[in-house]
Amino acid sequence: MTERRALGRSGLTVQAVGLGGMPMSIGRDGPSEADALSALHAAFDAGTDLVDTADVYCHDDSDIGHNERLIAKAVKSWPGGGKVVVATKGGLTRPEGRWERDARPEVLRAACERSLKALGVSAIALYQLHAPDEKVRFADSVGELKRLKDEGKIRHVGLSNVGLEQLDEALAIVRIESVQNQLHPKDRGDLDDGLVKACAARGVAYLPYCPVGGGYGHISLSKHPTLMALAVKHGISPYCVVLAWHLAQGENVIPIPGASRVESAVDSPKALSVRLEPSDLAVIDALA
Repeated sequence: MTERRALGRSGLTVQAVGLGGMPMSIGRDGPSEADALSALHAAFDAGTDLVDTADVYCHDDSDIGHNERLIAKAVKSWPGGGKVVVATKGGLTRPEGRWERDARPEVLRAACERSLKALGVSAIALYQLHAPDEKVRFADSVGELKRLKDEGKIRHVGLSNVGLEQLDEALAIVRIESVQNQLHPKDRGDLDDGLVKACAARGVAYLPYCPVGGGYGHISLSKHPTLMALAVKHGISPYCVVLAWHLAQGENVIPIPGASRVESAVDSPKALSVRLEPSDLAVIDALA
């Protein structure tokens, strides 16, 4: 296991545990801007140099780009921020706080333009289709990302919430560097159906979101007796045990746990120092 991993075939390498920015901008009881910036800076200090965001990580459509602007401010105000890879996404909307898909080409283009402005960059390092839209031909959505790449507005293309058939369809249109899907010990569908290994075979990074359960799921996982015992054995938190399990699934796997507190931001990278034994992995696999 290495501490740095390739982001597909983009030529970019990042610390093998990234950071998901969503918890900093979702919900009315989120952190203050000052606390969020402190958490981001603490993550950067701990070596984290891949941050995942999206235009819709906000309260609703009136606040589109909130998380992107927050991360841009953190990167700009941190020494060495130019080395941080910021990945964002387009293809969802937040009318009245709902999550709805809209991956029409013209909507993706407008979203990308807004993200460029929110992030304060001339080109987005990794731009991902947030989710396929059943009302739009998948090839049309991906084709627009290719055009944005050809125009230099995005450097690399990724996908989120997709299956193998969609990945291969997209690869026939444009080079795909990442797939971002939900994965954790109790929801291991992409492991069981072979998508994680298929991504590796195609030179595509796999970015698990909600790697420790997401929402209230992370609370139940952290209190699971099996994980608590392994945490004591390895001298780390139960969250780090789960992240170490992710890292053991393949050299193309780069989990992106969310964080909104300094404590969480500096804890997650500690998983990089852990080498779970085959017996450890087996008992975690059994949680499914």
